[in-house]
Amino acid sequence: MSTIRGARERARAEVTAAIKAEARKQLAAQGAAQLSLRAVARELGMVSSALYRYFPSRDELLTALIVDAYDAVGEAAERAERSAGTAPPAERWTAVACAVREWGLAHPHEYGLIHGSPVPGYSAPAATVEPASRVPMVLIGIVRTASRADDLTPPPLAPGLRADAERMTAEFAQGVPPECVAALVAAWAQLSGLITFELFGQFNRLVEARDELFRQTAGELARSVGLRAPRTA
Repeated sequence: MSTIRGARERARAEVTAAIKAEARKQLAAQGAAQLSLRAVARELGMVSSALYRYFPSRDELLTALIVDAYDAVGEAAERAERSAGTAPPAERWTAVACAVREWGLAHPHEYGLIHGSPVPGYSAPAATVEPASRVPMVLIGIVRTASRADDLTPPPLAPGLRADAERMTAEFAQGVPPECVAALVAAWAQLSGLITFELFGQFNRLVEARDELFRQTAGELARSVGLRAPRTA
């Protein structure tokens, strides 16, 4: 019985992977708003009713693609942070930021799905929250480690931001000074915006040295959240 169950589970996993792979092709060709379960089924040689047993609605398929994208870029960020080893916090921050950019450049349509324009009629469910937090939590972890090592210079905080900063600290960044948490949110928004600008062609005929621009900006944002520049001899 367990052998039969295992075979069924493998078959289901293979069909699920094929459905998502075809959906990603449609995403690249037509955009998320035009994603169609019927079109996916047709391209796979399936009847629509069979596909609905895997994904009962377009929104459930979109959610699966979104979760996969968040998990993939999260894995890239976590791998970069591990690879940076004992490098100074600012260098680890920059390594993570560059890994996120590299993933986005390699997967532009999936990056656009999670950081681009909202899909009309779609509301992301709670299942996307944890995967979406993976990259920010890596960056928060770098700042938290620096704080514990007394290697952090909290930036100024506008008085009107104090309540928000303290709430965010309590919700997802315990162990980080509130001043740094507010700066972290702004820094993550700026890093995401910089990658989006590049992916959507906003730097065309404007910036050619994009690697250098991104790395410099990532370093500046590291300092903006309180990470000190590595000491030089």
